[in-house]
Amino acid sequence: MYDIQLEVDLITEDSTAQTICKTSGKNLLFSFPQMLAHHTINGCAMTSGDLLGSGTISGTELGSQGSMLEQTKNGKETISVGSQSRTFLEDGDEIVIRGMCGELGRFVGFGECRGRIEPTLKL
Repeated sequence: MYDIQLEVDLITEDSTAQTICKTSGKNLLFSFPQMLAHHTINGCAMTSGDLLGSGTISGTELGSQGSMLEQTKNGKETISVGSQSRTFLEDGDEIVIRGMCGELGRFVGFGECRGRIEPTLKL
């Protein structure tokens, strides 16, 4: 299994940034070849461009849980981001996910995936 290193940053509306998760593909329950086999075992075809998603990747160490729900124990504990505390994401918060994989000094980065929590539209 590939040791895909993942890191998640939370950036608040006032631009305070904090790394809130560092985890690894080693924590996956099933490898991607196993997921592919599970998907296709009953005849469902995979074609070019199809995607497989791992879902949340969580480790057992503090700060390696892949969701804020897990990290905050269902909102009972807080995560510190600068002078602020969070149990869940708030309007204006931005999440940045980065990943890389490799060995022996040869690494491939996956770039960044960014998302911002926008307020609900007032109708």
